[in-house]
This record gives sequence, C-alpha cells and structure tokens, in this order.
Amino acid sequence: MDLEERLAVFIDYENLALGAREHLGGMQFDFGPIADALAVRGRVVARRAYADWSYFDEDRRMLTRHQVELIEMTQRMGASRKNAADIKMVVDAIEMAFERDYISTFVMCTGDSDFSPLVHKLRELNKRVIGVGVEKSTSRLLPAACDEFLFYDRLEGVEVPDDDQTAPAPRRGTRSRKAAPERVAAQKAPTTSRRAKAAAAVAEAVAEAPTPEVVAEPEPEVKPATRRRRKTEPAPAPVGIAPEAEIDVSEQEEEASASSDAPMEVRVAQTLADLQSSTSGAVTASALKRTLLRKDPTFSESDYGFRTFGEFLRFLADRGFVELATGPSAGDPEVSLPEQGDTDAAFALLRNVVQESNGSAALSGLKNAVRKKRPDFSEKALGFRGFLQFAKAAETAGTVSLAWDDDADDYLVTA
Repeated sequence: MDLEERLAVFIDYENLALGAREHLGGMQFDFGPIADALAVRGRVVARRAYADWSYFDEDRRMLTRHQVELIEMTQRMGASRKNAADIKMVVDAIEMAFERDYISTFVMCTGDSDFSPLVHKLRELNKRVIGVGVEKSTSRLLPAACDEFLFYDRLEGVEVPDDDQTAPAPRRGTRSRKAAPERVAAQKAPTTSRRAKAAAAVAEAVAEAPTPEVVAEPEPEVKPATRRRRKTEPAPAPVGIAPEAEIDVSEQEEEASASSDAPMEVRVAQTLADLQSSTSGAVTASALKRTLLRKDPTFSESDYGFRTFGEFLRFLADRGFVELATGPSAGDPEVSLPEQGDTDAAFALLRNVVQESNGSAALSGLKNAVRKKRPDFSEKALGFRGFLQFAKAAETAGTVSLAWDDDADDYLVTA
C-alpha cells in the first residue's frame, strides 16, 4: 500500500467542458471516465475543479458526486478576470507540491498550453505529471511536456458521436463560450444520452418481461432501486417502473451509469483491461480488488455470495471471464484476460449477438449485449473511437447492416 502512487487532480473545468461541448457533438462533460482511468494509476487524495460556476450550474451535482472540490472564481465583478481561475490553479498546485511530499503525481485536466510552465516546474520538483484534455481543443505543446497524456475522447466510457470526427478542428489552445453552430447543424444523428440509453434498456426489459404482475405497485420499487447500488442481475420488479424510468434517470443519471449499466463481471473485465494497459507487470488479485474499491468503495464480494475475493475470481475464471495463474505469494494469484482476438472475431461476435435478437437490434443497448457475451470487449482496444464507428466498420466488412430508423430515433443493426 505504501508503494502506491498518490495523485492530486486539478481541473480547468472551463477548458474541458467547452472542449467537449464544441468538439464532441455537444455532449456534456462527465468526470466519471477520468476517475476510472486514474483509479488504475494510484490513489487519488485531492480533486479540485476551478471555474466560474455560474456558467456551469448544472454540472455541479455531477462533480460533487465524484467528490470533487469546487473552487469558485467569479469572472463578473465589473473588471476583467480572464485568467483568475488559471492563476489560482497554478498557485494551489505549486503550494501542494511543496507542502505535501507524499503526493507523487499531479493530474492536470486541461488542454491549455498556458499550463506548460507549471508542468515543467512540477517535473523539476520530481513530480510525475499526467495531462487530460479533449483532443481537438488540446494544444500540441502540452502533451509533450507531460509524463503521460490522456485524451478524454479516447477514454473508456466516453461515447463520441461518429459524425463529429470529420468536423474541422478549430484553433487549438483557445477558449470560446459559443459553440460553432455549423458543427452542431452538421450532425446527422443525435448523440445518445445517458437518459436515452437507460430508457432504452428499461424499454427492452419491458418487452422481454414474461409476467405482467410486476406492474402492480410500482412506486415502492422506485426509491430502493435508485438509492442503492444494484449488485446482481436486474430483478423483474423494476421492470414495472417503465413510465417513470426517464424521470428517475434524469435525477440519478450519474449513479445509475456507474452502478447498473453493466454486470459485475463486465466491470471486473474493464478494470482488469485498464490495469493491464497501464502497468508493465502482471496484475495480482490484491491490486485488482484495490482498484475495484477505488472505483466503487461499496464493492464487496460477499454481496454476490462469495466468502473471499479469490473465490469470486475462481468463479469468473470457471466461466471464462478471466484467467488465473500462480502469483508472487500464496492466496494472491495473477489475473489476466483471455485473448480477445482480432477485429474479424469482434465483428463475428457482433453478428452473433444481433442474430440472437431475431436478426435485428437497436444500436443503443447493443454494446451491453455484446459485453454480456464477452465482458472484456472494448471497441477502443481494437482502435475504434466509439461503438458506432465499430458498427460501421462491421457494416463495411459485410458482417452486419446499419441503417437509421426515424421511428426508433436510433440506428438499426441487422444481420
């Protein structure tokens, strides 16, 4: 535990939020994928976001749920305070570097090249620096200055609209409070929001539900389902809350996306894949559990009926989700993922899933269906920016067909 990296996260929120809005099809910035990416790199001990929050009032709740401290830097005070948030962020980072020796890594979430001198100074002080930024709004000077740089739109969990990738990139390293209208108008299909995904998933469950009695008394089921993280496969009871599903998700969208979108074996596979890509050595069971606890502090294998984490891993290994090997010490085996195969195998997997859905399926929710078959599936590991791009590549290869359905307001995949 003492050898773990200690991370401090500093967020230039205006840069990231506006960068996502302008260059990623108008999508709302979500800190969750960044939190998951950092969880496999060490223990985060400080999270601070700097902005004039009167411009981002709706984003406060999302950041608060991720335990991010909001630093208010008011801009409208009768005088220009253009760089007030940037200066405050630099001062706090330097102060923390001198006062807290135990912090070994600084995470600078920004694409602004003005922070390059700060990055150089932190490295002079023997601190490791990880940068995070939206690719099209990140200055080319900043990634080269960092020890590691993560592009937000390439992180697992960020669904980038495919049509936006062909849009012209604006001047790098700049900030604009107004999104380019021609870029928004150029989009052919709307971005699938968290609310739409959850509503589609509930609607799919309603269609497949065999018994009608679950509709009775829907109200008592709503609050427990949103107040507590679900640890098992969805029970039939929540199916009856379909009419209220969209409202429920709008109030709890961040928690629902982190807890109920994917089964536990999928989250274990995703975490293990992140660990394997970010570390040079083997991943042990103890390291995997620590990372799972960073992502979800409420995780416990006993919630799934297992006495120990090793027993839980053996159960997953018997089902082919993970592979176990002798570790450095007894009771701490090495954990790895089965070989995922090449792109052709992934296309064949997609085709099989669609065929099992009577030969046709909506794109929203299809990725989760694929992951039920293969929890370690990741289109980004295969070189695709998003699942829509992966599906279009499968169409080009002749594996499936893809067409926009106006009635369903979604892509329809057929095989």
